[in-house]
Amino acid sequence: MKTEAGLEAVFIRAVAFAAEKHRNQRRKDADASPYINHPIALANVLANEAGIRDVAVLCAAVLHDTIEDTETTAAELDDTFGPHIASIVLEVTDDKTLDKQVRKQHQIEHAAHCSPEAKLVKLADKICNLRDMLISPPADWAVERKAGYFEWAGQVAVGLRGSHPELEATLGDLIARKNDFQ
Repeated sequence: MKTEAGLEAVFIRAVAFAAEKHRNQRRKDADASPYINHPIALANVLANEAGIRDVAVLCAAVLHDTIEDTETTAAELDDTFGPHIASIVLEVTDDKTLDKQVRKQHQIEHAAHCSPEAKLVKLADKICNLRDMLISPPADWAVERKAGYFEWAGQVAVGLRGSHPELEATLGDLIARKNDFQ
């Protein structure tokens, strides 16, 4: 196994890779914040709130949207970060060729069958998205759409049970705030 410094270097390389891939993207929040803030927030939740030290999980967290939202390929991630990290990213990647509602239903159905590593990334992703929704939701989203997003996140969360009690509790607390928009 790599030394601690080697593991840190892989993580920094993943952050740099994600920053480059997402360089021209913005979040849909009211501030149109830089997209890279989101993957970094996932790694922060995992490392500093959940105590996760598995570098593959932390790398997958910062890379989780590269295949889905950029021109990055699975082969590129495999070549750059190895098959384990690439496989975690693939598990949490939506197939953008499918209709949005089909993708959302697939996430609900697929969550329980994810690897433990992918479940951690999914938990962190839902936590960060719900926090962002509460702090700075997309300006063009109606109250009903925001509440619907919270409902859907709750359905995905059912399949993630048993992964990490603290993260699950955090997500549950956020989902309970679905009426904060009213």
